[in-house]
Amino acid sequence: MINNEFEITMKQLQNKHEALINRENILEDHYNGIYNRYQYPVLTEAHTPLLWRYDFNPATNPLLLERVGINAAFNAGAISLNGKIYLMARVEGLDRKSFFAVAESDNGVQGFRFWNYPVWMPPVDELETNIYDMRLTQHEDGWIYGLFCAERKDPNAAPHDTSSAIAKCGIARTKDLKTWERLPDLKTRSSQQRNVVLHPEFVNGKYALYTRPQDGFIDAGSGGGIAWALTDSMENAVTEEEKIMDERVYHTIKEAKNGQGPAPFKTPYGWLHLAHGVRHCAAGLRYVLYMFMTDLEDPSKITHRPAGYFMAPQGEERVGDVSNVLFTNGWVKQPDGTVYIYYGSSDTRLHVAVSTIDRLTDYVLNSPEDGLTSFNSVKTIYKLVDKNLEYLKNKEKILS
Repeated sequence: MINNEFEITMKQLQNKHEALINRENILEDHYNGIYNRYQYPVLTEAHTPLLWRYDFNPATNPLLLERVGINAAFNAGAISLNGKIYLMARVEGLDRKSFFAVAESDNGVQGFRFWNYPVWMPPVDELETNIYDMRLTQHEDGWIYGLFCAERKDPNAAPHDTSSAIAKCGIARTKDLKTWERLPDLKTRSSQQRNVVLHPEFVNGKYALYTRPQDGFIDAGSGGGIAWALTDSMENAVTEEEKIMDERVYHTIKEAKNGQGPAPFKTPYGWLHLAHGVRHCAAGLRYVLYMFMTDLEDPSKITHRPAGYFMAPQGEERVGDVSNVLFTNGWVKQPDGTVYIYYGSSDTRLHVAVSTIDRLTDYVLNSPEDGLTSFNSVKTIYKLVDKNLEYLKNKEKILS
């Protein structure tokens, strides 16, 4: 006998879910010439498949209760394959454990639909507890690599310390995002590693990595910023030296921590980078996004760095499980030069902004650098005002 109430409720859940996935995403009105945000998040906990969350057998779940709860979907790696855009999302359950899941879209701004199953990623040892924040790199060796944080409880923690942890860089590779080969974790001289990213090309015949050495699980400590490191192999990745290339700086948007976002884009002017910076404020830690460019021949050498942040949390982006945070580990460049930037807000949801290679390059090449003092900031504004007034004066003379 069919339970009509069960069937009605199930159909309502399915219709609501489909309406969310198929909702049209629209550009916001705010304009700065560099990028435009889209109004709605592209992924939230509500986008995750109902198959993950509900038992649809009325014999075993007659009240149609949610069996497996999802807390958030955010911080996604991104890649374009076969005309579609795929996001490797960090999905967090109500149990606080994160896992990876692939969502795909035809256009990159809406209609993202998760695959039926999350990614099958066996641990490298029995101590590994949590994995998250995968960066995807389509390397010239033919593999797609996923580098991510693999977290374990600190074995040296005091007996009743249940929060001390160790972060390592997990590594896996694939050809299709479906079948993954788990490789050994990256070995470095640093006690903790997070936000490690693989450069898409060989450098002097070696694999190149952007690392972030740090002393503790949360605090960078003596870790100086984003570092550059080389390894002979990704199958047994070992780095002997980490050279700081983008240092932390007092009273800037990256005074507390910084980390590479996704792998950089190659342009005629240099490698275009997107990163996150962290500073202390009265509300805690504030995460924003910033950009810089490195030399084509020597990607460890920064050539341009605009002052301040590129994007910061606004509106609902400010609120979530870890408030006042923007974080990115994925962007996609289309053949026509369009760039989709995927960023998580407050460890809760995933958004998209759109720009172009030309606009991002112009921004990085021509924006002033940080003068590092209030007086120098004012001097920068004076220079721009003088330049504009001079232009307007000459423009009026020409027109008259």
